[in-house]
Amino acid sequence: MLIPLLFLAIAISSSHGQFPRVCMTKKALDSKICCPLWNGSPCGTTAQRGRCLDWESRTFNLADIQYYDDRLNWPRKYFNVSCECFGNFSGFDCGKCKFGYYGAECNETKTLERKEIRQLSLMERRRLFSYFNLAKYTTSKDYVILVTGDRHHHSTYKFINATVYDVFAWIHYYSMKPILKNSTFFSKNSYAHQGPAFPGWHRRLLLFLEREIQELIGDEDFALPYYDWSHDETCTICTEEMLGSSDLQGNIDQTSYFASWGAICSGYFYIDAYCRSAERNLNVENLLRKPGRDPTTRLPTHLDVKETLKWEKFDTEPFDRTSKHSFRNALEGFLNPLDGTTMEENMHNMFHDYIGGTMGQVPISANDPIFVLHHAYIDKLFEDWIQKNNASSDTYPENIHPGHEPRECAMPFFPCVTNKHLLQTSINYGYKYK
Repeated sequence: MLIPLLFLAIAISSSHGQFPRVCMTKKALDSKICCPLWNGSPCGTTAQRGRCLDWESRTFNLADIQYYDDRLNWPRKYFNVSCECFGNFSGFDCGKCKFGYYGAECNETKTLERKEIRQLSLMERRRLFSYFNLAKYTTSKDYVILVTGDRHHHSTYKFINATVYDVFAWIHYYSMKPILKNSTFFSKNSYAHQGPAFPGWHRRLLLFLEREIQELIGDEDFALPYYDWSHDETCTICTEEMLGSSDLQGNIDQTSYFASWGAICSGYFYIDAYCRSAERNLNVENLLRKPGRDPTTRLPTHLDVKETLKWEKFDTEPFDRTSKHSFRNALEGFLNPLDGTTMEENMHNMFHDYIGGTMGQVPISANDPIFVLHHAYIDKLFEDWIQKNNASSDTYPENIHPGHEPRECAMPFFPCVTNKHLLQTSINYGYKYK
Protein backbone atom coordinates (compact mmCIF):
# COMPACT_ATOMS: atom_id res chain seq x y z
CA MET A 1 0.00 0.00 0.00
CA LEU A 2 1.02 3.60 -0.49
CA ILE A 3 2.08 5.58 2.51
CA PRO A 4 -0.86 7.85 3.39
CA LEU A 5 -0.45 11.32 1.91
CA LEU A 6 -0.55 14.21 4.36
CA PHE A 7 -2.01 17.64 3.71
CA LEU A 8 0.50 20.47 3.63
CA ALA A 9 -1.88 23.31 3.02
CA ILE A 10 -5.54 24.05 2.74
CA ALA A 11 -6.98 25.42 -0.48
CA ILE A 12 -5.42 28.76 -1.36
CA SER A 13 -7.69 31.52 -2.50
CA SER A 14 -5.63 34.12 -4.31
CA SER A 15 -2.55 32.54 -5.85
CA HIS A 16 -1.26 29.06 -5.97
CA GLY A 17 2.08 27.34 -5.62
CA GLN A 18 3.67 24.38 -7.17
CA PHE A 19 6.45 21.99 -6.39
CA PRO A 20 9.13 23.33 -3.99
CA ARG A 21 7.82 22.69 -0.49
CA VAL A 22 9.50 25.78 0.97
CA CYS A 23 7.59 28.02 -1.46
CA MET A 24 4.21 26.55 -0.64
CA THR A 25 3.62 28.98 2.22
CA LYS A 26 0.85 31.57 2.16
CA LYS A 27 3.43 34.37 2.28
CA ALA A 28 5.34 33.08 -0.77
CA LEU A 29 2.18 32.33 -2.71
CA ASP A 30 0.59 35.69 -2.00
CA SER A 31 3.76 37.56 -2.94
CA LYS A 32 4.42 35.25 -5.92
CA ILE A 33 8.07 35.12 -4.84
CA CYS A 34 9.98 31.84 -4.61
CA CYS A 35 13.48 32.80 -3.50
CA PRO A 36 14.23 30.46 -0.59
CA LEU A 37 17.11 31.09 1.77
CA TRP A 38 20.31 29.17 1.27
CA ASN A 39 22.90 29.62 3.98
CA GLY A 40 21.00 32.65 5.27
CA SER A 41 20.36 34.60 2.07
CA PRO A 42 17.80 34.33 -0.74
CA CYS A 43 19.10 32.01 -3.48
CA GLY A 44 22.49 31.95 -1.75
CA THR A 45 23.16 35.55 -2.81
CA THR A 46 25.85 36.27 -0.21
CA ALA A 47 27.68 33.10 -1.25
CA GLN A 48 27.39 34.23 -4.89
CA ARG A 49 25.42 31.11 -5.82
CA GLY A 50 22.49 32.95 -7.38
CA ARG A 51 20.09 35.86 -7.28
CA CYS A 52 16.39 36.52 -6.91
CA LEU A 53 15.17 37.54 -10.37
CA ASP A 54 11.93 39.02 -11.67
CA TRP A 55 10.48 36.93 -14.48
CA GLU A 56 9.43 40.03 -16.41
CA SER A 57 13.02 40.23 -17.65
CA ARG A 58 13.13 36.66 -18.95
CA THR A 59 9.64 35.71 -20.13
CA PHE A 60 9.02 35.43 -23.84
CA ASN A 61 5.21 35.23 -23.81
CA LEU A 62 5.19 33.44 -27.16
CA ALA A 63 2.11 31.39 -26.39
CA ASP A 64 -1.47 32.42 -27.07
CA ILE A 65 -2.52 34.62 -24.15
CA GLN A 66 -5.98 33.07 -24.24
CA TYR A 67 -4.66 29.84 -22.76
CA TYR A 68 -5.96 29.63 -19.22
CA ASP A 69 -3.74 26.91 -17.85
CA ASP A 70 -1.61 26.95 -14.71
CA ARG A 71 1.27 25.29 -16.57
CA LEU A 72 1.58 27.90 -19.30
CA ASN A 73 4.73 30.09 -19.22
CA TRP A 74 5.96 28.07 -16.28
CA PRO A 75 6.10 29.13 -13.48
CA ARG A 76 4.32 32.46 -14.03
CA LYS A 77 0.90 31.29 -12.79
CA TYR A 78 2.54 30.72 -9.41
CA PHE A 79 5.65 32.90 -9.15
CA ASN A 80 6.77 36.13 -10.81
CA VAL A 81 10.10 36.03 -8.99
CA SER A 82 12.38 33.04 -8.41
CA CYS A 83 16.03 32.07 -8.23
CA GLU A 84 18.48 32.34 -11.09
CA CYS A 85 21.60 30.34 -10.25
CA PHE A 86 25.14 31.27 -11.26
CA GLY A 87 27.77 29.06 -12.82
CA ASN A 88 27.43 25.40 -11.89
CA PHE A 89 24.94 26.00 -9.07
CA SER A 90 21.34 24.85 -9.42
CA GLY A 91 18.18 23.98 -7.51
CA PHE A 92 15.16 26.05 -6.54
CA ASP A 93 17.33 27.76 -3.90
CA CYS A 94 20.66 27.42 -5.79
CA GLY A 95 21.74 25.02 -3.04
CA LYS A 96 22.56 22.16 -5.38
CA CYS A 97 24.86 21.57 -8.35
CA LYS A 98 23.98 21.32 -11.99
CA PHE A 99 23.76 17.77 -13.30
CA GLY A 100 27.29 16.44 -13.78
CA TYR A 101 28.86 18.74 -11.17
CA TYR A 102 29.71 17.83 -7.60
CA GLY A 103 31.41 19.09 -4.45
CA ALA A 104 30.73 21.92 -2.03
CA GLU A 105 31.52 24.52 -4.70
CA CYS A 106 30.11 22.49 -7.62
CA ASN A 107 33.51 22.56 -9.34
CA GLU A 108 34.10 18.81 -9.56
CA THR A 109 32.91 16.83 -12.56
CA LYS A 110 32.22 13.21 -13.36
CA THR A 111 30.39 11.30 -16.05
CA LEU A 112 28.09 8.50 -14.90
CA GLU A 113 27.54 5.47 -17.10
CA ARG A 114 24.03 4.16 -17.62
CA LYS A 115 24.11 0.43 -18.36
CA GLU A 116 21.66 -2.01 -19.89
CA ILE A 117 19.89 -3.65 -16.97
CA ARG A 118 21.01 -7.13 -17.99
CA GLN A 119 24.61 -5.96 -17.69
CA LEU A 120 24.08 -5.42 -13.97
CA SER A 121 25.11 -8.15 -11.57
CA LEU A 122 22.49 -9.87 -9.44
CA MET A 123 23.55 -7.79 -6.45
CA GLU A 124 23.42 -4.56 -8.48
CA ARG A 125 19.92 -5.37 -9.67
CA ARG A 126 18.74 -6.13 -6.15
CA ARG A 127 20.17 -2.84 -4.95
CA LEU A 128 18.44 -1.03 -7.82
CA PHE A 129 15.06 -2.51 -6.93
CA SER A 130 15.55 -1.74 -3.24
CA TYR A 131 16.42 1.88 -4.16
CA PHE A 132 13.23 2.15 -6.21
CA ASN A 133 11.31 0.73 -3.26
CA LEU A 134 12.93 3.18 -0.85
CA ALA A 135 11.96 6.05 -3.15
CA LYS A 136 8.41 4.71 -3.30
CA TYR A 137 7.97 4.76 0.48
CA THR A 138 10.00 7.82 1.52
CA THR A 139 8.20 11.16 1.66
CA SER A 140 9.97 13.81 -0.40
CA LYS A 141 11.68 16.38 1.81
CA ASP A 142 11.78 19.02 -0.92
CA TYR A 143 8.68 18.68 -3.09
CA VAL A 144 4.90 18.47 -2.94
CA ILE A 145 2.25 17.69 -5.54
CA LEU A 146 -0.86 19.51 -6.70
CA VAL A 147 -4.36 18.08 -6.47
CA THR A 148 -7.77 19.47 -7.30
CA GLY A 149 -11.17 18.20 -8.28
CA ASP A 150 -11.81 21.21 -10.51
CA ARG A 151 -9.06 22.74 -12.64
CA HIS A 152 -11.36 25.63 -13.59
CA HIS A 153 -11.24 27.04 -10.05
CA HIS A 154 -7.79 27.77 -8.65
CA SER A 155 -9.26 28.28 -5.20
CA THR A 156 -9.71 24.50 -5.00
CA TYR A 157 -6.01 23.73 -5.57
CA LYS A 158 -4.21 21.95 -2.72
CA PHE A 159 -0.61 20.91 -2.20
CA ILE A 160 0.13 17.69 -0.39
CA ASN A 161 3.02 15.46 0.57
CA ALA A 162 4.02 12.57 -1.65
CA THR A 163 6.85 10.08 -1.72
CA VAL A 164 9.93 10.63 -3.87
CA TYR A 165 8.83 8.15 -6.53
CA ASP A 166 5.24 9.39 -6.46
CA VAL A 167 6.45 12.95 -7.12
CA PHE A 168 8.23 11.56 -10.18
CA ALA A 169 5.10 9.73 -11.38
CA TRP A 170 2.94 12.78 -10.68
CA ILE A 171 5.15 15.05 -12.81
CA HIS A 172 4.52 12.84 -15.83
CA TYR A 173 0.79 12.71 -15.07
CA TYR A 174 0.68 16.50 -14.66
CA SER A 175 2.32 17.06 -18.04
CA MET A 176 -0.32 15.04 -19.88
CA LYS A 177 -3.50 16.76 -18.78
CA PRO A 178 -5.29 18.47 -21.69
CA ILE A 179 -4.47 22.14 -22.20
CA LEU A 180 -7.12 24.51 -20.87
CA LYS A 181 -7.91 27.43 -23.20
CA ASN A 182 -10.55 29.72 -21.75
CA SER A 183 -13.07 27.11 -20.58
CA THR A 184 -12.30 24.46 -23.19
CA PHE A 185 -9.85 21.55 -23.08
CA PHE A 186 -7.63 20.76 -26.06
CA SER A 187 -5.69 17.51 -26.52
CA LYS A 188 -3.87 18.10 -29.82
CA ASN A 189 -0.65 18.53 -27.86
CA SER A 190 0.25 18.07 -24.23
CA TYR A 191 3.08 19.80 -22.44
CA ALA A 192 5.62 17.00 -22.89
CA HIS A 193 4.15 14.82 -25.64
CA GLN A 194 3.12 15.04 -29.28
CA GLY A 195 5.65 17.75 -30.03
CA PRO A 196 9.35 18.70 -30.15
CA ALA A 197 9.75 18.79 -26.35
CA PHE A 198 9.05 15.06 -26.00
CA PRO A 199 12.59 13.59 -25.83
CA GLY A 200 14.21 16.49 -23.95
CA TRP A 201 11.42 16.78 -21.39
CA HIS A 202 11.63 13.09 -20.57
CA ARG A 203 15.42 13.40 -20.31
CA ARG A 204 14.90 16.06 -17.64
CA LEU A 205 12.37 13.86 -15.85
CA LEU A 206 14.82 10.96 -15.63
CA LEU A 207 17.56 13.28 -14.36
CA PHE A 208 15.18 14.39 -11.62
CA LEU A 209 14.62 10.82 -10.41
CA GLU A 210 18.28 9.88 -10.73
CA ARG A 211 19.36 12.85 -8.58
CA GLU A 212 16.63 12.23 -6.02
CA ILE A 213 17.71 8.61 -5.57
CA GLN A 214 21.37 9.63 -5.35
CA GLU A 215 20.53 11.96 -2.48
CA LEU A 216 18.22 9.43 -0.85
CA ILE A 217 20.87 6.68 -0.71
CA GLY A 218 23.88 8.96 -0.27
CA ASP A 219 25.61 7.72 -3.43
CA GLU A 220 26.36 10.29 -6.13
CA ASP A 221 27.60 7.50 -8.44
CA PHE A 222 24.16 5.90 -8.78
CA ALA A 223 22.97 5.79 -12.39
CA LEU A 224 19.70 4.60 -13.86
CA PRO A 225 19.88 1.58 -16.17
CA TYR A 226 17.96 1.11 -19.42
CA TYR A 227 16.16 -1.79 -21.09
CA ASP A 228 17.01 -2.40 -24.75
CA TRP A 229 13.90 -4.21 -25.94
CA SER A 230 14.83 -4.07 -29.62
CA HIS A 231 16.25 -7.62 -29.80
CA ASP A 232 13.52 -9.27 -27.68
CA GLU A 233 10.39 -11.05 -28.86
CA THR A 234 8.93 -10.93 -25.34
CA CYS A 235 9.56 -8.80 -22.28
CA THR A 236 12.62 -10.53 -20.85
CA ILE A 237 12.68 -8.36 -17.74
CA CYS A 238 9.06 -9.20 -16.83
CA THR A 239 10.26 -12.14 -14.74
CA GLU A 240 10.56 -13.05 -11.08
CA GLU A 241 14.31 -12.42 -11.22
CA MET A 242 13.86 -8.97 -12.69
CA LEU A 243 10.86 -6.61 -12.32
CA GLY A 244 8.31 -9.29 -11.53
CA SER A 245 6.13 -11.66 -13.49
CA SER A 246 2.36 -11.20 -13.64
CA ASP A 247 -0.70 -13.44 -13.70
CA LEU A 248 -3.49 -13.48 -16.28
CA GLN A 249 -5.25 -10.60 -14.53
CA GLY A 250 -2.10 -8.49 -14.58
CA ASN A 251 -1.27 -8.78 -10.88
CA ILE A 252 2.47 -8.73 -10.19
CA ASP A 253 3.95 -11.77 -8.46
CA GLN A 254 3.97 -11.39 -4.68
CA THR A 255 7.71 -12.10 -4.48
CA SER A 256 8.44 -8.90 -6.43
CA TYR A 257 9.44 -5.63 -4.80
CA PHE A 258 6.65 -4.01 -6.80
CA ALA A 259 3.72 -6.33 -6.02
CA SER A 260 2.17 -3.93 -3.51
CA TRP A 261 2.93 -0.69 -5.32
CA GLY A 262 -0.05 1.55 -5.90
CA ALA A 263 -0.41 3.89 -8.87
CA ILE A 264 -0.73 7.49 -7.74
CA CYS A 265 -3.29 9.57 -9.69
CA SER A 266 -5.13 6.43 -10.81
CA GLY A 267 -8.88 6.03 -10.50
CA TYR A 268 -9.89 9.53 -11.60
CA PHE A 269 -9.32 10.25 -15.29
CA TYR A 270 -11.47 13.36 -15.51
CA ILE A 271 -9.82 16.04 -17.63
CA ASP A 272 -10.94 18.77 -15.21
CA ALA A 273 -9.16 17.20 -12.19
CA TYR A 274 -5.56 16.91 -11.02
CA CYS A 275 -4.70 13.68 -9.22
CA ARG A 276 -7.92 13.66 -7.21
CA SER A 277 -7.23 10.19 -5.83
CA ALA A 278 -4.04 11.31 -4.04
CA GLU A 279 -5.88 13.69 -1.73
CA ARG A 280 -7.14 10.95 0.55
CA ASN A 281 -5.44 8.00 -1.12
CA LEU A 282 -8.74 7.13 -2.79
CA ASN A 283 -9.23 4.50 -5.49
CA VAL A 284 -5.50 3.94 -5.92
CA GLU A 285 -5.01 0.96 -8.18
CA ASN A 286 -2.20 -1.56 -7.76
CA LEU A 287 0.33 -1.79 -10.58
CA LEU A 288 -0.81 -4.07 -13.37
CA ARG A 289 1.16 -5.57 -16.25
CA LYS A 290 -0.06 -7.61 -19.19
CA PRO A 291 2.94 -7.92 -21.52
CA GLY A 292 2.00 -9.27 -24.92
CA ARG A 293 -1.61 -10.05 -23.97
CA ASP A 294 -2.98 -7.76 -26.67
CA PRO A 295 -2.32 -9.59 -29.98
CA THR A 296 -2.33 -6.30 -31.88
CA THR A 297 0.84 -5.15 -30.10
CA ARG A 298 4.46 -6.25 -30.28
CA LEU A 299 7.88 -5.11 -29.18
CA PRO A 300 9.53 -2.73 -31.64
CA THR A 301 12.44 -4.35 -33.47
CA HIS A 302 16.08 -3.54 -34.11
CA LEU A 303 15.05 -2.63 -37.66
CA ASP A 304 12.49 -0.17 -36.28
CA VAL A 305 15.25 1.43 -34.21
CA LYS A 306 17.63 1.61 -37.18
CA GLU A 307 14.95 3.15 -39.41
CA THR A 308 14.00 5.69 -36.73
CA LEU A 309 17.59 6.88 -36.46
CA LYS A 310 17.89 7.43 -40.21
CA TRP A 311 15.64 10.52 -40.18
CA GLU A 312 17.93 13.54 -40.15
CA LYS A 313 15.37 16.21 -39.30
CA PHE A 314 14.71 16.42 -35.58
CA ASP A 315 11.09 17.47 -36.14
CA THR A 316 8.92 18.85 -38.92
CA GLU A 317 5.82 20.97 -39.29
CA PRO A 318 3.16 20.94 -37.96
CA PHE A 319 5.23 19.71 -34.96
CA ASP A 320 2.61 17.33 -33.59
CA ARG A 321 1.58 13.68 -33.96
CA THR A 322 1.06 14.13 -37.72
CA SER A 323 4.61 15.29 -38.49
CA LYS A 324 6.24 13.36 -41.35
CA HIS A 325 9.93 12.54 -41.94
CA SER A 326 10.43 13.50 -38.30
CA PHE A 327 12.89 11.73 -36.00
CA ARG A 328 10.96 12.91 -32.94
CA ASN A 329 7.62 11.66 -34.22
CA ALA A 330 9.09 8.30 -35.26
CA LEU A 331 10.78 7.93 -31.86
CA GLU A 332 7.64 8.90 -29.99
CA GLY A 333 5.79 6.30 -32.00
CA PHE A 334 3.12 8.03 -34.07
CA LEU A 335 4.97 7.49 -37.36
CA ASN A 336 6.05 4.41 -39.29
CA PRO A 337 9.84 4.75 -39.15
CA LEU A 338 10.37 2.82 -42.40
CA ASP A 339 8.59 5.20 -44.78
CA GLY A 340 8.31 8.32 -42.60
CA THR A 341 4.82 9.11 -43.88
CA THR A 342 2.40 6.46 -42.63
CA MET A 343 0.75 7.34 -39.34
CA GLU A 344 0.86 4.16 -37.27
CA GLU A 345 1.95 3.10 -33.81
CA ASN A 346 5.54 2.05 -33.19
CA MET A 347 8.60 2.60 -30.97
CA HIS A 348 7.87 4.43 -27.68
CA ASN A 349 4.09 4.20 -27.93
CA MET A 350 4.10 0.55 -29.01
CA PHE A 351 6.14 -0.50 -25.98
CA HIS A 352 3.67 1.16 -23.63
CA ASP A 353 0.79 -0.72 -25.24
CA TYR A 354 2.71 -4.01 -25.40
CA ILE A 355 3.33 -3.97 -21.62
CA GLY A 356 -0.30 -2.97 -21.03
CA GLY A 357 -1.83 -2.57 -17.61
CA THR A 358 -0.55 0.57 -15.89
CA MET A 359 1.98 1.21 -18.65
CA GLY A 360 -0.86 1.11 -21.16
CA GLN A 361 -2.55 4.03 -19.35
CA VAL A 362 0.09 6.52 -20.43
CA PRO A 363 -0.80 9.41 -18.04
CA ILE A 364 -0.14 7.18 -15.01
CA SER A 365 2.44 4.92 -16.69
CA ALA A 366 5.39 6.38 -14.77
CA ASN A 367 4.09 4.54 -11.69
CA ASP A 368 5.62 1.34 -13.09
CA PRO A 369 9.44 1.21 -12.78
CA ILE A 370 9.52 -0.40 -16.23
CA PHE A 371 8.69 3.13 -17.41
CA VAL A 372 12.08 4.29 -16.12
CA LEU A 373 14.00 1.56 -17.94
CA HIS A 374 11.98 2.08 -21.13
CA HIS A 375 12.46 5.83 -21.18
CA ALA A 376 16.15 5.51 -20.39
CA TYR A 377 16.40 3.48 -23.61
CA ILE A 378 14.36 6.09 -25.50
CA ASP A 379 16.81 8.65 -24.10
CA LYS A 380 19.73 6.53 -25.30
CA LEU A 381 18.27 6.55 -28.82
CA PHE A 382 17.81 10.33 -28.51
CA GLU A 383 21.48 10.54 -27.57
CA ASP A 384 22.48 8.30 -30.49
CA TRP A 385 20.62 10.63 -32.85
CA ILE A 386 22.19 13.76 -31.32
CA GLN A 387 25.69 12.37 -31.78
CA LYS A 388 25.00 11.01 -35.25
CA ASN A 389 23.69 14.39 -36.44
CA ASN A 390 25.96 16.62 -34.35
CA ALA A 391 22.79 18.25 -33.03
CA SER A 392 22.60 21.04 -30.47
CA SER A 393 20.11 23.48 -29.00
CA ASP A 394 20.18 25.36 -32.32
CA THR A 395 18.59 22.27 -33.89
CA TYR A 396 15.40 22.74 -31.87
CA PRO A 397 12.63 24.11 -34.15
CA GLU A 398 10.65 27.29 -33.74
CA ASN A 399 6.99 26.49 -33.07
CA ILE A 400 3.99 27.93 -31.24
CA HIS A 401 2.66 24.90 -29.39
CA PRO A 402 2.20 25.57 -25.65
CA GLY A 403 4.83 23.65 -23.71
CA HIS A 404 6.97 23.06 -26.80
CA GLU A 405 8.23 26.51 -27.69
CA PRO A 406 12.04 26.59 -27.77
CA ARG A 407 12.52 29.27 -25.10
CA GLU A 408 9.75 28.05 -22.84
CA CYS A 409 10.73 26.63 -19.46
CA ALA A 410 10.31 22.87 -19.27
CA MET A 411 7.37 22.42 -16.94
CA PRO A 412 7.26 21.90 -13.90
CA PHE A 413 10.99 21.96 -13.14
CA PHE A 414 12.92 24.41 -10.98
CA PRO A 415 15.03 26.32 -11.84
CA CYS A 416 14.05 27.12 -15.42
CA VAL A 417 15.61 25.04 -18.18
CA THR A 418 14.36 25.78 -21.68
CA ASN A 419 13.17 23.16 -24.12
CA LYS A 420 15.88 23.98 -26.66
CA HIS A 421 18.57 23.72 -23.97
CA LEU A 422 17.59 20.08 -23.37
CA LEU A 423 18.61 19.23 -26.93
CA GLN A 424 22.32 18.68 -26.37
CA THR A 425 24.55 15.69 -25.72
CA SER A 426 24.11 13.87 -22.42
CA ILE A 427 27.76 14.51 -21.46
CA ASN A 428 26.64 18.04 -20.67
CA TYR A 429 24.35 16.53 -18.03
CA GLY A 430 27.00 14.27 -16.56
CA TYR A 431 26.15 10.87 -18.01
CA LYS A 432 26.64 8.62 -21.01
CA TYR A 433 25.41 5.22 -22.14
CA LYS A 434 27.42 2.02 -22.14
